[in-house]
Amino acid sequence: MPMTRTPVRFLPPIPHLCLTLALPLGLAACSTAGSYPSLAYRGAERSALPAPAEPAPPPVQLPPPSTDLTTRISGLVTAAQDADRQFASKRPAAERAVSAAARAARTSDSWVSAQVAVSALQASRDTAVAALADLDSLYADARTAAPTDESPSTRAIDTARQQVQGLVNAQNDIISGLDARLRN
Repeated sequence: MPMTRTPVRFLPPIPHLCLTLALPLGLAACSTAGSYPSLAYRGAERSALPAPAEPAPPPVQLPPPSTDLTTRISGLVTAAQDADRQFASKRPAAERAVSAAARAARTSDSWVSAQVAVSALQASRDTAVAALADLDSLYADARTAAPTDESPSTRAIDTARQQVQGLVNAQNDIISGLDARLRN
């Protein structure tokens, strides 16, 4: 028995048809001019607003660094500067010794002399490193005493720390450069 086919009709689905017809009407409704309510606070809403905050009290003025602390900081900075001058005076000898040991065997007299000169250069900066360690301890103590606010004492110590740290960093760079030249 042969099968007959019935034609199938495709009709647009009803929800899509409704949406197609309702969309222009909805858009037209959005464009109408009218009176809208104000967005300002109403009387009942004003009473529910939090009260304005009271002004913050003025910050507590911390005392300046004591004379004792200032003297100690000054002494540590002076010691670091003296150590830096010693370092600078020994640097040319160390550089000459390292230049003389360039490409020399590690067992040669010139290489050993260069090592001794670099070691003397490193030893000359020990006072600066010790001064930096003392300033770090003072800074830690000052921050512990005033953990929330940076006190004038803390600022004074930190300024000295940065100055001495700069000297030590420059010395470290020089020693690293000399060591690198010896290794090559």
